[in-house]
Amino acid sequence: MLVATYNIHRGRDAAGFRDSRRHIQAVIAEIAPDLIALQEAQNYLRRGAPMLDLPLLARSLDLHPLPIAEHPGHPGWRSNVVLARPHVRLRGAPVALRLGGLEPRGAVMAELEAGWGAFRLIATHLSLGAERRRLQARALLEAIAAGPEMPTLLMGDLNEWHPGHSVLGVLAPLFGTPPRAPTFPAFHPVGSLDRIMAHPPGLVAAVEVHDTPLARRASDHLPLKAVFSPAASAPAPPSRRSSPAPR
Repeated sequence: MLVATYNIHRGRDAAGFRDSRRHIQAVIAEIAPDLIALQEAQNYLRRGAPMLDLPLLARSLDLHPLPIAEHPGHPGWRSNVVLARPHVRLRGAPVALRLGGLEPRGAVMAELEAGWGAFRLIATHLSLGAERRRLQARALLEAIAAGPEMPTLLMGDLNEWHPGHSVLGVLAPLFGTPPRAPTFPAFHPVGSLDRIMAHPPGLVAAVEVHDTPLARRASDHLPLKAVFSPAASAPAPPSRRSSPAPR
């Protein structure tokens, strides 16, 4: 299953000046994921206005938001929006996790089924401060421990620059150490701020930055994609499809 995470910069381009929502939607089409976690994907000032053309994404890629909303009319929780194809089915209502911070952060947690058994998804965007990120990472681990044992996929912008420190050190006992995959800043990526991790760690293969000319213009982050395949012993690398899979 092709999964991805993408900080879309509140619909602004890499410099933060121009409306880039059409480019962002085109980048999502380039990836053609089965499941994608978006960060900075809600309007704070225009709370009832969707940032992306969700009907278009549904028609063109068969991607639909998980049903969780911070406010009426919002498709997500604290700027986190999760889109999935219909074969990725919910096993229950998604859970909204409050993670605090100066700019309120949160996570979406959901139990899903994609044809090979249940798995847990956590999609999140963590704070800029190192100590706050450590607290947020511990809160995520506590939420996982409170639920049933199952494969777990963690995706999002962890805002962590240093391997083995802060968030990654807190998460390592459960998720291992993810490979370096620079996604920020998009025009010259040096920081691996965006992560795709799994428990057990071997369930994520072929993590890859989606680095295309369009992606470098659309947001200040590049998307990160990977194969999540707990049922397969030797997963294939991420697809380079430019159009959705046949239905």
